[in-house]
Amino acid sequence: IPIYITNLAINLPLFILGVAILGKSFGWKTLYSTALLSLFLRIIPARVVTADLLLASIFGGVVSGIGLGLVFRAGGTSGGTDLAGSILNKFFPAFSTANFMMLIDIMVVTFAGVVSGKVETSLYSIIALYITVKVIDLMLEGMGYLKGFLIITHKTEEVSRRLMEDLDRGVTLLRGMGMYSKEEKDILLCIVNRPQFTKTKEMVHDIDREAFVMVVDMAEVVGEGFEEITNQ
Repeated sequence: IPIYITNLAINLPLFILGVAILGKSFGWKTLYSTALLSLFLRIIPARVVTADLLLASIFGGVVSGIGLGLVFRAGGTSGGTDLAGSILNKFFPAFSTANFMMLIDIMVVTFAGVVSGKVETSLYSIIALYITVKVIDLMLEGMGYLKGFLIITHKTEEVSRRLMEDLDRGVTLLRGMGMYSKEEKDILLCIVNRPQFTKTKEMVHDIDREAFVMVVDMAEVVGEGFEEITNQ
């Protein structure tokens, strides 16, 4: 059976589930990217660039991570395990879609390696998967592990409640003033870890599409919920 047909057949039930859970907009984007992936699998001939499995794992992981990172940034998936990862991320937002994808893929390639007896090939596949996930995370969330959100919104109660309940993160309310309009503003300060970065942006946007959001990389955060302050 051709790979492109297998790709479509496996993705169909996941696509239906994804639309039901994540919405039609997500579904259309996923359908578009999945169709393009299947098309290019059909028209681009398979070609061995290098016989070195380590090089293939490294560069294959980088290229795959860049491609999937672009798809994720557009709000879709390419189907398969990244679609399954997006569905799981909806229910477990503390873990990123990429991490779920890596976990599922590792289980699949490990099982395949044991059954086929090609354990070494499976190990190289795990290397490629790890690199793919790291590149996806870098494309989506930048270099910093902790992100500081400054959120100006008229819906402070709803936004702060969702951040505290859904992400289990503390929120601080600051008072400010727009110097041009002279209007008083409520500003929410919240620090999240990198896997929660995308979820936080989506959550704020869903509640208040007019919210003004600033994000900064945090070099270090000490105190309750983060690193402890120690005397040197």
